[in-house]
Amino acid sequence: MKKILIANRGEIAVRIIRACRELGLKTVAVYSQADKHSLHAKLADEAICIGPAESKKSYLNIPAIMAAAEISGADAIHPGYGFLSENAAFADVCRKCEITFIGPTPEQMRDLGEKVAARAVARRAGLPFLPGSNGALPDQETARRTAREIGYPVILKASGGGGGRGMKIVYNDAELEKAYLNCRTEAAAAFGNSEVYLEKYLENPRHVEIQILADKHGNVIHLGERDCSVQRRHQKVIEEAPCPHITPELREKVGGYALSLAREVGYHGAGTVEFLMDDDKNVYFMEMNTRIQVEHPVTEQVTGIDLLQWQIRVAFGEKLPFKQSDIKIKGHSIECRINAEDPKTFAPWPGLINNYSVPGGFGVRVDGFAYHGYTVVPHYDSLVAKLIVHADTREQALAKMESALREYIIDGIRTNIPFHLDVLAHPEFRNSRHSTRFLERAGFVKNKGT
Repeated sequence: MKKILIANRGEIAVRIIRACRELGLKTVAVYSQADKHSLHAKLADEAICIGPAESKKSYLNIPAIMAAAEISGADAIHPGYGFLSENAAFADVCRKCEITFIGPTPEQMRDLGEKVAARAVARRAGLPFLPGSNGALPDQETARRTAREIGYPVILKASGGGGGRGMKIVYNDAELEKAYLNCRTEAAAAFGNSEVYLEKYLENPRHVEIQILADKHGNVIHLGERDCSVQRRHQKVIEEAPCPHITPELREKVGGYALSLAREVGYHGAGTVEFLMDDDKNVYFMEMNTRIQVEHPVTEQVTGIDLLQWQIRVAFGEKLPFKQSDIKIKGHSIECRINAEDPKTFAPWPGLINNYSVPGGFGVRVDGFAYHGYTVVPHYDSLVAKLIVHADTREQALAKMESALREYIIDGIRTNIPFHLDVLAHPEFRNSRHSTRFLERAGFVKNKGT
């Protein structure tokens, strides 16, 4: 009997536990002292405390996690998303300890997880790009010269970045010096890698990403696209599949780009290739995430494929039983991230949940870890749950999501449910005329730095 240690917390840890149970696999939860009463620690077959609340001393503590794996006799480690999920050094340690890392190889993670390296791989694979620096920017003068050659506005990005951190939009030379230094400092603190690069900034793009799945036998498929254009501080807020502006022909074209990138490095596991799309439906490669995504449920809903289960199965060497022609997009799915935060200021709002009831009904799904009497702790991301709906059309999905949001009860803390209802009611979103700047331009956030 195989046993999987889950090197994560919150809703993704619970999601992995559920996938493992259905596959007949035992699970081991690791938890910080702050997460002693978290749902993932209650649901797993075994639970081991790995340190205090601070992430560096618990969920990012590789020696503590490996010790838990050894003590529990785990055969594999699932990193979820965030924390160590794209840490090639962690995958290296797992390999040396002969524990299966549920994800790509360390080499594939280095090729695709670091943004500068990924751009080089994508160029070899023939993907389209926005103009940008050829590699990391060694100094401010190189950054200034490159920005002038490309033309403002540009966006600085951390090579090892993710989750919207380590990104700065720059409109002129005067802003560049401070932005360059700030971006490097933020990147070093967040990712342990201060390298930054820049590319042309599109003022009004859509954020479109392709979900891929590949086994260790050379089979790789894509499962269509997700539209993740509703963002705040480059952080996704609402996601949907499929993108209302993607035709089957364009899906095949962009999906082909994603497959080419995966094949270039012999990728295996689940992964997401992200693109920006302009008003003329031209797409440009942005980055690849070598892990499961927060928004993976909308793809599961429209394809009927359990991504978590297949991520685990291919890690243990199974072949994918389906080919690209078997993948069909059915209906429309929307996901809202339910956060413990003030709906107006977006300030985190931890505390005791004294009344909790999730919505239900046909086509409604909740992936979460909160429960009646649970205390949301202040040490981690404010995500409490993901509310996902599926219907035959986008219009029906919007109506179902609005109904589900109104049915959701979380008392004792503030959440962003009122914010989601306001976004869903906005004409630009309802008519799918929004872009990554939508929340700012519609007045939901005060300025581009919010």
